[in-house]
Amino acid sequence: MKNLIQSSFLILTSLLGGTANAQTKSTENSLLWEISGKGLTKSSYLYGTVHMMCESDFKITDKTMKAFSKSDKLALEIDMDDPSEVMAMQQSAMSKEPLSKTLNSEDYKKLDTFLQEKLGQGAKTFESYSLATIMSMVMFKSLNCTPKMYEFEFIKMAKEKNIETIGLEKLIDQLTFLSKAYSDHEMIGQLQHYDADYFNEMIPIYTSEQLHKLYQLTTDPKFMNQESKKWMLDVRNNNWAKKMPELMKKESVFFAVGAAHLDGEQGVIQLLKKAGYKVKPIMN
Repeated sequence: MKNLIQSSFLILTSLLGGTANAQTKSTENSLLWEISGKGLTKSSYLYGTVHMMCESDFKITDKTMKAFSKSDKLALEIDMDDPSEVMAMQQSAMSKEPLSKTLNSEDYKKLDTFLQEKLGQGAKTFESYSLATIMSMVMFKSLNCTPKMYEFEFIKMAKEKNIETIGLEKLIDQLTFLSKAYSDHEMIGQLQHYDADYFNEMIPIYTSEQLHKLYQLTTDPKFMNQESKKWMLDVRNNNWAKKMPELMKKESVFFAVGAAHLDGEQGVIQLLKKAGYKVKPIMN
């Protein structure tokens, strides 16, 4: 349950991070990118994650291990090793008011029917949980396996290497972006899309490092509109791209964020290139 709570918002901000418009292919097939140039004394690295997958499919490639071994700091979307952030995640997993009071009758009935079918229990069982946590439960159920998360593995590796872990944003930031991107009605509508078929299609694309195809899948129009794109991708990507130069100035940083944030015209790769950095894929 602890890992479920900690991963809830990462899962949402990754899987819901898309755009309703098709994009011209702008990246090579690699999840790992080297950042250099513009006066950097050391290269830094950008890695695209999927925040949850079955343990049987989970793998950290040799090239990723090599890049990590050269790094002096780990940067995640949220510092999940920060006790204050962990506490905030646990608190945010619970709804301030029962869902039967915050949702209108139509949405509550829709949620109740869906949860009965998917989890075998109605909405009343989950009255005290936030919609974000409920969605995470649904995703865990859809995977139907023992899940692993890259964020937790990288944190473990950082501790073994005795390097610092930091966050590019705070949980409160993610919650704010999420609330601006989706209404409760839209969140409930999203639940039906993340079933076993979604993961069965997505995981092979990810493990074969087809970054642009992964981007296309996660940016299907059914997942978001232009307003959602603004808050879930564009604003956050630009915020991160502005913070990264200062972090990379004196040391090598291993940045690990949801893979959907890398590609696209407003993706982190293109934003760093526009800022004058050399960003190239590491193929092996």
